[in-house]
Amino acid sequence: MGQLLHTVLYLPLFNTLIYLYNVLPGHDIGVAIIIITLLIRLLVWPLANKSIVAQKQMAGLQPKLNKLKEQYKNDKQGLATATMQLYKDEKMNPLSSCVPLLVQLPLLIVFYWVLTDVLHSKNLNELYPFISTPESIKVLAFGFLDLLKPNYVLAVLAGAAQFWQTKMLPMTSPVVKTEGSKDESMTAMMNKQMMYMMPLMIVVIGFSLPGGLSLYW
Repeated sequence: MGQLLHTVLYLPLFNTLIYLYNVLPGHDIGVAIIIITLLIRLLVWPLANKSIVAQKQMAGLQPKLNKLKEQYKNDKQGLATATMQLYKDEKMNPLSSCVPLLVQLPLLIVFYWVLTDVLHSKNLNELYPFISTPESIKVLAFGFLDLLKPNYVLAVLAGAAQFWQTKMLPMTSPVVKTEGSKDESMTAMMNKQMMYMMPLMIVVIGFSLPGGLSLYW
């Protein structure tokens, strides 16, 4: 892990999770994970909201894009120029909806490290001075769920939740695939991959990772 990631992401997440574990009644690590998940969602909400707005704008722009394709169906270069001009006039970036995912991936990776260390009661010497050091972390959440071991039910639920969340977003699908619509095609392709591949990846990965990570997702 790079020093920058360690300082900027790992330590704040690690200390926040331990702090929540310390102050919660019953010291339930599952509840602590849920709370820190909500905090992270609030943190990335501006980017997520921007992505939703961009996808809605892209869906609203589809009729104009289709009109351009019809108008320039025999002129690839003209279509490319007209499409980019339309994006410029509408002040849109067709790839902007992908930014939140790219931002969340480092968070997910770092939180995996944090969760692994917390569940194994490791690196407790890296707590900030004002955070009390617990003797150990109880990995049993809600009185019955071992978050240190992979949990198939949580993995499937995490994948289903990801699919539902992506399904609720407006998707764009180009009618004609031409050189001039390559940016739009790329966006549609990434949207489709996010809808089907991402949930499947989450389920497969969740079968081998600690249940706490699936709970977070």
